[in-house]
Amino acid sequence: MRGPLPASIRTAVITTLFTLLALFSAGAQAQSLSDQTISSFIDSLKAAEQLEPEFEDLSNDMDSQNDGTMPDFSRIFSDSLKELEGHQAYGQLEDLVQDHGFGSLEEWAATGDRIFQAWMAIEMEQQSPAAQEEMSAAMAEIENNPNMTAQQKAQMRAMMEGAMGAMQSASNAPPADIKAVRPHVDALREAGNY
Repeated sequence: MRGPLPASIRTAVITTLFTLLALFSAGAQAQSLSDQTISSFIDSLKAAEQLEPEFEDLSNDMDSQNDGTMPDFSRIFSDSLKELEGHQAYGQLEDLVQDHGFGSLEEWAATGDRIFQAWMAIEMEQQSPAAQEEMSAAMAEIENNPNMTAQQKAQMRAMMEGAMGAMQSASNAPPADIKAVRPHVDALREAGNY
């Protein structure tokens, strides 16, 4: 990059990335989310912190394979399982989630996807209604910035489009899931900061 990004673009990108890193969205619907299921999922996230040293090597491997594109936030847990297969921590995580009442890692991941989609929807409700407009304005600034190369613009465009897609996915969260997750938002925020 030849010069620093304008403050408005930097702010929009940073805000979007922090929001998206903290929030994940979801897909499949099986049954309603109970308070117990949501609490068990949150407890499993906290317990998974014990496995952190096991995941450091895997995280380094995944970082080296990252092509700079945004992950699919609608399946963040489910897709992460694919990355984890074959790693020794997979079995440990499977035991951990079963200890928390989940039949399998796949069930746990699908539940996590739903919980985080609903959580994202709740967080987006609290954001400025103009967030979409701000992101569109930031996209226009990126496109018109003479100090960015075409490659830099393409990378920034991909990140912003991923963020906008995640916002759209959140708006598709089932109302029943949102209602079930709403009382657990503080616990989810706390679990995300361990």
